[in-house]
Amino acid sequence: MPLYVVATPVGNLEDITLRALRILKEVSVIACEDTRQTQKLMNHYYIHTKLVSYHDHNEMTRSAELIVKLEGGESVALVSDGGTPGISDPGYRLITLAIRHHIPVVPIPGASAFLSSLVASGLPTDSFQFSGFLPSKRGQRRTELEKIKDSQSTQIFYEAPHRIIETLEDVAEVLGPERHVVVAREVTKMYEEFIRGTAADVFERMRHAEVRGEITLMIAKAEPTAASAAASPKINTAQRLAEIMSSQNLDEKAALKILAKEKGVSKSEVYREVQRKKK
Repeated sequence: MPLYVVATPVGNLEDITLRALRILKEVSVIACEDTRQTQKLMNHYYIHTKLVSYHDHNEMTRSAELIVKLEGGESVALVSDGGTPGISDPGYRLITLAIRHHIPVVPIPGASAFLSSLVASGLPTDSFQFSGFLPSKRGQRRTELEKIKDSQSTQIFYEAPHRIIETLEDVAEVLGPERHVVVAREVTKMYEEFIRGTAADVFERMRHAEVRGEITLMIAKAEPTAASAAASPKINTAQRLAEIMSSQNLDEKAALKILAKEKGVSKSEVYREVQRKKK
């Protein structure tokens, strides 16, 4: 029987798919991070499937037990306290063990805290990197921030409420006070909040607040510096389009798409700019 990897709500209990509810009702057992937390969801939807704990401290032994159940013909649904299992939550060990035992692993998609935060952040979504939690020790955290100093992708992290202030201070010092950031707090819950601005501004706004709840920190890509801009030869849009077409052997339509992504604008906007340059 298959192992179902089931996404559950990160906050609002209505954020669950019909398929997920059906699977949770039909499986033999539900492996969950915290049975008390998952029981709230079960009670809300009148689901009476047996729950067993599966968390960081017992996943080695519990994974083996669940594989025995699966090989014995029982079906298992894996859930976390909220969101998609395996994303900064337990699940990887059981999933890989199931694959090694040739047990089908079936994803049941749904809520994800970092994706929900990203799409409402206002930061670019064409290129992003999710890296879980930043290190808790300041030196290690600042080392990780140094690695993304020149990143051209939106960076996404989870952060604990008791560390977010010092993390924002590190972001301002390592990446620069003008680096744009977004802090998403309690996404989909009653006190959902998005705090947007420069690293220095968001740090000042939050430093004296009592921060609670689950937090996603998003950091905008690096802006080109004046030095790098000066070092780059100036080339107009039409010339750059011709370069892409020639170097990659593409037609104009395909090259426009690549150029639009480079510039961070729509394809139609690039096309209009090219037409203006041709006149």
